[in-house]
Amino acid sequence: MKISRSVERILKTIYVILGAGALTPIILIAIVSVSSDGSMLSRGYSFLPDSYSLDAYRYMIDHRAYIGHSFLLSIILTLCGTVLSLTLISTMAYVMSHRDFRYGKLYTALILIPMFFSGGLAATYAVNVQLYGLKDTFWTLLLPEACSGWYILVMRTYFRQSIPEETVGAARMDGASTLRIFTDIVLPMSKPIMVTVGLLKALNYWNSWYYAMLYISSNRKDLFPLQYVLYSLQKDVEFMANADAISGAVMADPPSESFRMAVTVLLILPVIFISPLFRKLSVRVEK
Repeated sequence: MKISRSVERILKTIYVILGAGALTPIILIAIVSVSSDGSMLSRGYSFLPDSYSLDAYRYMIDHRAYIGHSFLLSIILTLCGTVLSLTLISTMAYVMSHRDFRYGKLYTALILIPMFFSGGLAATYAVNVQLYGLKDTFWTLLLPEACSGWYILVMRTYFRQSIPEETVGAARMDGASTLRIFTDIVLPMSKPIMVTVGLLKALNYWNSWYYAMLYISSNRKDLFPLQYVLYSLQKDVEFMANADAISGAVMADPPSESFRMAVTVLLILPVIFISPLFRKLSVRVEK
């Protein structure tokens, strides 16, 4: 008993040390975001800067309407995209999980081929813009990221290994339709994989900016997600810092280095607050 308690204390100590180590970069980023550029030039990224400055956050406040709209758009995009992704991925994975499905091998090959061989950027752009007409629409931010061949294969494997065929067969003998079996039996038994894939897809949508750069014109700023807006503002700040000037005289010395860290803080804060919610959800699912 004494040995087990000692081992437990050691494990808890190691857990605390690892947790502190994981938080250290985040704390450093937060400190650098309120450090002056002069301090970073003299001491670099430091936990104890020579001087502090809130210019990076003041610059964000000056663009609060622009950033606020993009923040709301990113939240809507993340929620809608996660729900759509889980719907598409889970339904296709469930169909392919049936071993007697006639076209299972064909669909598996159709999923694997794009994973290894891409059509290229030019072909993808032509299909999305000319064939589907997605340019300068909300759908161009939502649909290209909605389905993932890798997650389909992962969820298909989970359905095959974790959903008893006897349960599904008994429900079918009782007259339950395929849709009812999926919603009332399969999904409740698949909460762990649904939570995992949902979290990963939510992070993908939250961090998405590439499709906005490709398919959204510069005059449609109302469709810019938060990631792309902050990326654009960071580029503007760097340009103004290099030119040593700023139009409108918002500030004489643009905070190029601290602004980069402030952008990181703004992006990771929602993830930090949401992660415990997913943790609690995963614990409930395990119970």
